[in-house]
Amino acid sequence: MTAGADRCVPPKAVVVMNPRSGGGKPARFRLRELAERTGAQVRVTSADHDAASLARLAAAEGMEVLGVAGGDGTVSAVAAVAADAGLPLVVIPAGTRNHFARDLGMDIRNPASALDALCDGDPARVDLGLIGGRVFVNNVSFGAYADALFEPGYREAKLRTFASIAPEYVKGQHGVEANVDTPEGTIEFPQVLLVSNNPYHIATPHYLGRRFALDTGLLGGIVLKRPTDTPPDLLLHLRATLRQPGIAGRPVPVITWSAPRITVYGAAPHLLAGIDGEPVTLSLPARCEIRPGALQLLLPRNRPGIPHEPKPPRRGS
Repeated sequence: MTAGADRCVPPKAVVVMNPRSGGGKPARFRLRELAERTGAQVRVTSADHDAASLARLAAAEGMEVLGVAGGDGTVSAVAAVAADAGLPLVVIPAGTRNHFARDLGMDIRNPASALDALCDGDPARVDLGLIGGRVFVNNVSFGAYADALFEPGYREAKLRTFASIAPEYVKGQHGVEANVDTPEGTIEFPQVLLVSNNPYHIATPHYLGRRFALDTGLLGGIVLKRPTDTPPDLLLHLRATLRQPGIAGRPVPVITWSAPRITVYGAAPHLLAGIDGEPVTLSLPARCEIRPGALQLLLPRNRPGIPHEPKPPRRGS
């Protein structure tokens, strides 16, 4: 945070802070102290008060700006309140991955730099995803990652937990117990299904999983079809996604598309999912929609910015 931001007397602002995010990043970066130094109030989540309830209370009290310091799950919860209340949001990337802040072009290595937006932020509007009445800023995932989120101890040992789930998917023995309609027809029981708030870039390895825009008004869909060859090999097919037209002449099994709505349906009444990294059980059919320009942001003026989207490699290169 810059020295000039000290006691800048921002509009009536509340920063909702999750002290556990990022393994304690708020404390390591002194975010509470620095936020209060600007004149903003800080309200910390607890077992009795989650991020959404604290944000709703701040909105009811007539606050003019909401801030959120935490991971993407915490950001998503406060963003939903900000959008419904018509309040601008300041995102302080204090989580582990901070995908939303990264795709906004923010400096995720220095969370405190985002506090400058409380005093003199650049206004911007971005889209929000919606599924089953819940907002998502990044994505809804079905499959191995969603299953891992429901495992006891996932938060304490993420890699180990995911490693215990992934082999069954890698072998093609597990998949998503649902169907989804794509431009290439209905895909039944895919290995992986991801619906994102604006499309992800997957054409080049360096920027794999980046979003170069958050205001296209479209969802992104990614389906990895269950392989039909023997033995099924998820890793082999993943390597094929960046090699056109595929391995040994076989078609690439990944389907990507953009749409304002994507519906996941099937015979089962419910399906496990991860919404911005939080475990959720969804009723089927689950309809994903986009809310164009639903979220108003205040971004720090000094930030790395969003890189230009690279062109996909030409075939045969």
